[in-house]
Amino acid sequence: MALIDPFNRTINYLRVSITEKCNYKCSYCMPEEGAHPEGHHSEYLSFDELTKIIAAFVDLGITKVRITGGEPLVRKGVPEFVAQIHKLDGLQEIALSTNAHFLDKYAKDLKAAGLDRCNISIDTLKPKLFEHITRGGDLNKVLAGVDAGIAAGLKPMKFNCVVMQGTNDSEIEAMVDFGIKKSIEVRFIEIMPIGSAGISLMDQHYPMDKILARIKAHVGTDLIPTTEKSHAGPAKNFFIKGSNAKIGVISAVSQHFCEACNRVRLTSTGVLALCLGQEHSIDLRSPVREGVSHEELKDIIVKAMLKKPERHFFNENVHNIEFKQMVSLGG
Repeated sequence: MALIDPFNRTINYLRVSITEKCNYKCSYCMPEEGAHPEGHHSEYLSFDELTKIIAAFVDLGITKVRITGGEPLVRKGVPEFVAQIHKLDGLQEIALSTNAHFLDKYAKDLKAAGLDRCNISIDTLKPKLFEHITRGGDLNKVLAGVDAGIAAGLKPMKFNCVVMQGTNDSEIEAMVDFGIKKSIEVRFIEIMPIGSAGISLMDQHYPMDKILARIKAHVGTDLIPTTEKSHAGPAKNFFIKGSNAKIGVISAVSQHFCEACNRVRLTSTGVLALCLGQEHSIDLRSPVREGVSHEELKDIIVKAMLKKPERHFFNENVHNIEFKQMVSLGG
């Protein structure tokens, strides 16, 4: 069975947030006070409840699950949760998005439990700037986590770098060099107008075409587009000639990729979000806690796909923000 949305897109990828909390408070992601500081743990789905939902999705054709947060490794028991869903027949890949602060502690256990690979958020290689962007993060701890992940065999490993004009755009070349040195993929991400934190920084938006021009000038050769679809996700990927590294650019704002969207998102509180840039969502926590059967849960999910929108409107949102800023400045 396959999950098909109203626009004939096959949905085979589920992103699962297991916590909204994070030990970092990156300026483009979270308000300074953090996420839900007064939230109660009972709001979160238990790992058993998450597994029940994931099992229904896998029966419906989901082959890839990505565990996210917040920072997922601040929640206890993640290796055990990975081992739990690793047993699901039909699930082909389990990935993790992390800031890597705790990865040196958990990398071996995660790999042994069945984790395949991880994406690491890292926006600068300068310790002081890293501390500023993350509001207190420790770059040395993150780099230790990177090395531990590589040693444990979590691959392909990817770096996610959110490019902010005037903050870290001067480090595009340094990040490329680091990717070549470590033989990993570095993905440069445009700021997206999501939440108050993201919207407040849209004046620092740095578009894909400028990022690629900078990279081409730095490596001194044309970038070679990849043809592989595995692990690509929304990124446009390129090989760097003469190296084992890849470059990716995620351009959700300047060049959206909605026509190829294959994913939905489950929040830590059981809300199934059908589009990151829209408000379409379905509550799955209530039916799960009311004792819905496996087949009934699958039916709810299938019907939910009918509400998945054709696309987001990030680009329009950016233009609206730019217009409002221009008006406020008397433009």
